[in-house]
Amino acid sequence: MGRGRVQLKRIENKINRQVTFSKRRSGLLKKAHEISVLCDAQVALMVFSSKGKLFEYATESCMERILERYERYSFTEIQCATDEIQQNGNWTWEHAKLKARMETLQRNLRHYEGEDIQNLSLRELQNLEQQLDSALKRIRSKKNQLMVESISELQKKDKELQEQNNILAKKLKEKEKTTVEQAHWQLNNNCQDSSSMLLPLNISSSNSGVLLPWMIRHHLE
Repeated sequence: MGRGRVQLKRIENKINRQVTFSKRRSGLLKKAHEISVLCDAQVALMVFSSKGKLFEYATESCMERILERYERYSFTEIQCATDEIQQNGNWTWEHAKLKARMETLQRNLRHYEGEDIQNLSLRELQNLEQQLDSALKRIRSKKNQLMVESISELQKKDKELQEQNNILAKKLKEKEKTTVEQAHWQLNNNCQDSSSMLLPLNISSSNSGVLLPWMIRHHLE
């Protein structure tokens, strides 16, 4: 005779119930992992014990992403099935959805700040640590990028100032050269003018034999 079907009912013995829960939970998590690997499926599994302890499994540790996809899928299904109802009460669903999303974000924010982490499992703490490490790497990368851009900009401005300084120095040197040349030219002209004024006087006085009054005074002295 074949084995009869085992009737499923609550195990009354507390120890046996805990042992069965541990075995079935491990088997369930294993099956979830197998189906995700073999069938390339996204799997999210959550199990709460009788004491309220959470056990979960998510493909590539993306529980939130899968839940968001489930929410979008559920919302789409409900929208397609109850268009008339949602025309009148869509705002209620949106409000509930946004409220749940806000609570999730607030909870994640508290976790990022190191608050309310006493009840997190080891996997959740590991995921949180990975997220913080990734965020820190992005922050450092952005900071280094801004520092490099700032240094490059300062070097560019320094080069422009040096070029302007060289241009001004060249102009100043040319101006000084022009000023000196003009001074020499003016001095030569003055000397030539003085010579041209004295020469006629000397010639006229020697030819005529007449001494001018100032020449007489000079002679007597």
